[in-house]
Amino acid sequence: MDLHKKSLLAWARDHRADFESTLQQFVDTPSVSAEPERIGDIRRCAELAQAKIREFGGEATILETDGNPIVHGRFDTGRNLPTVTVYNHLDVQPASRETEPWKTDPFVFSKDGDRYLGRGTTDDKGPALTALFGIRAAREAGVRANMHLIWELEEEIGSPSFDGAMKKYAKQLATDSVLVSDTIWVSRERPACPSGLRGLQGFELMLETAATDQHSGVAGGGARNPIGELMKLVSEMYDATTGKVKIKGFYDDVVPPTKQELADFRDSGFTVKKFKKDHGFKSIRTEDPMDLMKRIWAMPTFEVHGLVGGYTGPGIKTVIPPRATVKISCRMVANQDPKKIMKLVREFVKQRNPDVKIVTEASMLPYQAPTTGPLADAVRSAMKFAFGREPVFVREGGSIGAVVSMEKILNVPVLFLGLSLPEHGYHAPNENYDWRQASGGMVAFVKYFDEIARM
Repeated sequence: MDLHKKSLLAWARDHRADFESTLQQFVDTPSVSAEPERIGDIRRCAELAQAKIREFGGEATILETDGNPIVHGRFDTGRNLPTVTVYNHLDVQPASRETEPWKTDPFVFSKDGDRYLGRGTTDDKGPALTALFGIRAAREAGVRANMHLIWELEEEIGSPSFDGAMKKYAKQLATDSVLVSDTIWVSRERPACPSGLRGLQGFELMLETAATDQHSGVAGGGARNPIGELMKLVSEMYDATTGKVKIKGFYDDVVPPTKQELADFRDSGFTVKKFKKDHGFKSIRTEDPMDLMKRIWAMPTFEVHGLVGGYTGPGIKTVIPPRATVKISCRMVANQDPKKIMKLVREFVKQRNPDVKIVTEASMLPYQAPTTGPLADAVRSAMKFAFGREPVFVREGGSIGAVVSMEKILNVPVLFLGLSLPEHGYHAPNENYDWRQASGGMVAFVKYFDEIARM
């Protein structure tokens, strides 16, 4: 097989049935890392991945960690050749037809024309298998590069064991560069690659003022209300209407986007209308496209995820609750440090309400990816070759904890070649993937591996 686009697309068509049956096997394995009762499914998914890599002619090892395992695949062509590692994750978000509007069983693979439906189809099992088939096609085309895989199984819970695993297996995982395929384009019309990821710092605010519920008529007016006090504290921390954080020093280290980044934002194909439609929003904070893009890609955030406490049944139960908890996280952009943000939060809370306890949750550093140089040029070439248009480099609003670990511990650059689309429904009901992105992705991976081989 040669490396012409038509030949590669023909190869993809010839292997479509195999791709779909493989994706079905993975989707039908409910590898939900957030649910402890799914630990057996996590193990079965790792074993399935190991078997599939071996079936394709590679070496596959299940690396044990303090948490869920990591699957490491190796397709080595020869010594003294460049090595590129593709990272994906095989764990998925929880899903239920009972509580969410799924049209099909989320853990039973189904097809609707060229669309593949089920939890994990686009995040991230579909792209992972696209990379695997890309490796198979590259090997059959005679590409002279060593192609490896790192498939994680706890990305959806913040990769708590990944950093330790990278340190433990660093020599075994040695590579020249890493390519991550776990990101979303801005629109189907224009390929997009992240020039960076936002970091994350989660925390809980907890306040207890009594031992049990108290009658609001008997004690009301004299008793402290923990829900009310936490609501007041949160409103002092940020403006819920504008999203602006009011904690002193919160924005000190923010690096604004460059002129080139802003130009890529404008050329990305982003529209407010489609953003609202893809995410099901009835209203948002701004209707200005550039302002919105800056907010979701290039600025830090403060988000309230849940308030726990008090009576939540039908009607009103006239009690004063004894305790309450607010669940919060901040997304951070390049140059911001989660530890510093947490220190600012603690100081702020201590000044405003010293009785409030803070529990620190998941933490991930932001990441700035290279957008110039031979590896970035290889991404541009691969995307243009496969999809007909050179990609724009935009910032990604989400976080991938494994990225910083791989860059730091493996000491290599990490770039992105994502294939998912906004309409694919990351983390949403009716998650899906499609053949156009899968087949084009296979071609893009082959081209990227060939570009690396020629360096």
